[in-house]
Amino acid sequence: MQELAGFDIRYTTEEDVKYLREWIAHPDVLCWFSMADQQEIESALQCWIGYSRYKCSLTATIDQEPCGIATLFLMPYKKVAHHCLFKVVVDPKWQRKGIGFSLIKNIKHLAKTYFRLETIHIEVFEGNALISLLKEKLGFYEVVRQDRYVKMGDTYLARVLLETEL
Repeated sequence: MQELAGFDIRYTTEEDVKYLREWIAHPDVLCWFSMADQQEIESALQCWIGYSRYKCSLTATIDQEPCGIATLFLMPYKKVAHHCLFKVVVDPKWQRKGIGFSLIKNIKHLAKTYFRLETIHIEVFEGNALISLLKEKLGFYEVVRQDRYVKMGDTYLARVLLETEL
């Protein structure tokens, strides 16, 4: 990661939802998530930010201004509590500066050391630049590919599920 002055990572708070809402609503970000309209976005954001109360969500900041969030979507059942899905989003103006890399590295550490998870996985759509970062620099590998999963206009994209062992 390049050196970013004022960069820090802290636990996410419920107040961070306003930043999450702004980033997700950006067309260059929303295209990589399943939500299609404001009602779907609001429903997803309430679920997402709700995990902050369990201290399983991290917010990256620059000069104390949020610029990215990564969240573990913890499983509520003992039989499957050894793994979970996570999501990550970075403010479009701060993308490709190492913030996503740092968030994922830190969420992996949190998952392993605090929550004692064995694996984490992420769902992305084919063509997402995040795939190469996850595979090439963060130790993720593809476990599932589901063709024609999402339809955007006349175009279908595959869902790719990537996983890493902790």
